[in-house]
Amino acid sequence: MTVRTSIATLGMVGALGGVLVAAFAAPVVAGAGLAAKGTADTFTHLPPAPREEPLSEVTRLVDASGHTFAQFYQANRTTVRLDQVAPVMRQAIVAIEDARFYEHGGMDVIGTLRALIANTRAGSIKQGGSSLTQQLVKNILVESAKTEEERDRARAPSVSRKIHELRLALAMERKYRKGEILEKYLNIAYFGAGAHGVEAAARRFFSTSAAELTLTEAATLAGAVRTPYSTDPSIGRAQRARLKERRDLVLDRMAGLKLITREQASEAKASPLGLKLKPEPGGCSQSEHPYFCMYVHRELLTNEVFGSTAAVRRARMERGGLVIRTSLNPKAQKAAERAIRERVNPEDTEVAAEAMVEPGTGWIRAMAASKKVGPGKKGGARTTYNLVADVRHGGGQGLQAGSTFKVFTLATALKEGWRFGDGFDTPGSLVPSKGYRDCAGKPVNDPSAQVFNAGGEGSDGGPHSLETGTWKSVNIFYMMLERKVGLCDVVKTARELGVVRADGRPLREVPTFTLGVNEMDPLTVAASFAALGARGRYCRPLAIVEIADRNDRRTRVRPDCHQAIERAVADAVSHVLTGVFDKGTMRGQDPGMPAAGKTGTNNGYTSAWFAGYTPRLAAAVSVGDIRGSYRHPLRNVEIGGQYYGSVQGASLPGPIWVDSMRRALRGEENRGFHSPDMSRFGGGHTPGLEEALAEERGETRERGDRRGRDHPISKRHRKIIEWLLGERRHPPRDRW
Repeated sequence: MTVRTSIATLGMVGALGGVLVAAFAAPVVAGAGLAAKGTADTFTHLPPAPREEPLSEVTRLVDASGHTFAQFYQANRTTVRLDQVAPVMRQAIVAIEDARFYEHGGMDVIGTLRALIANTRAGSIKQGGSSLTQQLVKNILVESAKTEEERDRARAPSVSRKIHELRLALAMERKYRKGEILEKYLNIAYFGAGAHGVEAAARRFFSTSAAELTLTEAATLAGAVRTPYSTDPSIGRAQRARLKERRDLVLDRMAGLKLITREQASEAKASPLGLKLKPEPGGCSQSEHPYFCMYVHRELLTNEVFGSTAAVRRARMERGGLVIRTSLNPKAQKAAERAIRERVNPEDTEVAAEAMVEPGTGWIRAMAASKKVGPGKKGGARTTYNLVADVRHGGGQGLQAGSTFKVFTLATALKEGWRFGDGFDTPGSLVPSKGYRDCAGKPVNDPSAQVFNAGGEGSDGGPHSLETGTWKSVNIFYMMLERKVGLCDVVKTARELGVVRADGRPLREVPTFTLGVNEMDPLTVAASFAALGARGRYCRPLAIVEIADRNDRRTRVRPDCHQAIERAVADAVSHVLTGVFDKGTMRGQDPGMPAAGKTGTNNGYTSAWFAGYTPRLAAAVSVGDIRGSYRHPLRNVEIGGQYYGSVQGASLPGPIWVDSMRRALRGEENRGFHSPDMSRFGGGHTPGLEEALAEERGETRERGDRRGRDHPISKRHRKIIEWLLGERRHPPRDRW
């Protein structure tokens, strides 16, 4: 009988095999505990084919260009159709595992009888004889087992289990064609080295696909199936030697069946194994972009959108064979990684982290940090925390955001009718003893605290407007501004712009809210600043764009956005924040494109930030010591081989931001911001500052001195004005 035996003939052979087994195996099955009377029924009245669960497959994360950068799996498997497997591979597996596969109806009668008799005499399974269909049944039972107990039963070396397997194999032959059975077997079989199924095996052993396998490669994989652990080439030389022996056996068997010539077999046996072992990393620690991977992983496990329970979500991720298209932009990701790598070493205890978010959509374009991901010593080159994200997404407690929070007070003031030039005279320090109430209406004043400007007591005092107070990041000005517009109003603005603490606890509604006392993560800050770049439209950060299942059914994830603040207000905020680069704390660090941003340096230099945006992209960079920001402030430190007396927002996070944004947006259209409504926000009045500016323009005013003459501006006042306008790097030494 040839391999081209018709399906009808195969069915007859299968039925005949059942009768023959029933006739000749009565004593055998009786010895196995089955009554002789029921022997015929055992092989003629068959159960349904075994229930088949979808095979466990690899879930892949791909970036915006379609490149796979991470994968999760319970079993490294990618299912393929039979026509996607090289014909020589199909021949090789049949030749070595079941040469009469196309001739029998589910069991090889001769082999089965020989094995049954030998095994019954031994009292356990001592000899093989399983047809390819029987092996498929066993694999199905193991794969679909819900518990270890069920898996053990499916593998039990007992005659009764073997008879059950035989009956199910006959049922499978009635249900499926031979080609379907072979396809299922090739996809479920374990080949060793962590490779389940022929496609994964081809990639793992030879860095190729199942469709491209050569004769020697096919024979090698076919030889590995019988003893996948003792022939695992990834283990060592002894295993590779056994694998070559098995390969040569397959080649001889193929030649004996006249599937190949003796010359072909001899030539193939003379060649080396030709292994090209390709690692198949699983999990985020082995990902190209581990922080982005960690974020997606946690999102898949915790978001109910992806499954009603944690168990369902985990099973779907680890077994579902999903292709998850993410928002990761390779260009932006590499830009962030490079900018950090050039300034901060993995071994430094100080850590730099950056997130990039697209305004108007919330798509996360990059997540990077200076530490590598994976288990390691505390404070070493590795971490298991997502340093770019919040606790919910695997992050830590976050870092105080510092003066980046002044932006929310600025937006609140503009929303409530303040103009760019509006302001007031400020002292050098402030005790927040009155005027601060939280959103519950409770006074939260702190008479025991004294707040200074960044330069210490007495610095930056004098008149400031919304513009100069922002450009110079004057703490006392912003504490007073927050009190004037209302602490609760500032908190509400921040919440509308997506601000939540990294640790998930409620925001601290205290007088120093505007100075950034709440611990934040870079992603949350970047998303809030992205809303300003989108003219007030806040979008929840999203990393998953689309999910395709194994049947190519696609589910698209749409942005979740709302208008957080008026467009006009957002435009006005952007107008003020652009001055930070040419008139303020980032003066001299030209991003080379229209950009707005804010530095953040915390009290005692516990952490440093820069957050900024263009209409196309927003980013936030944080720097802090991984051992604890309060116990290890950023003073007198060496980071990336460079010494810093103190790390400020403009000294390290700022340059990282500028370099990463330049590279991420290189070649892109440099769209500018919308001009502010000057009829609404232009002008304004700041007592003291207005007069000084008037005098600087050459105007004079009546001083009321005894001579009653115009009094020119003093040199001291001129120096202060030049500093406020950004024309001097440092304030005059004498006080206002």
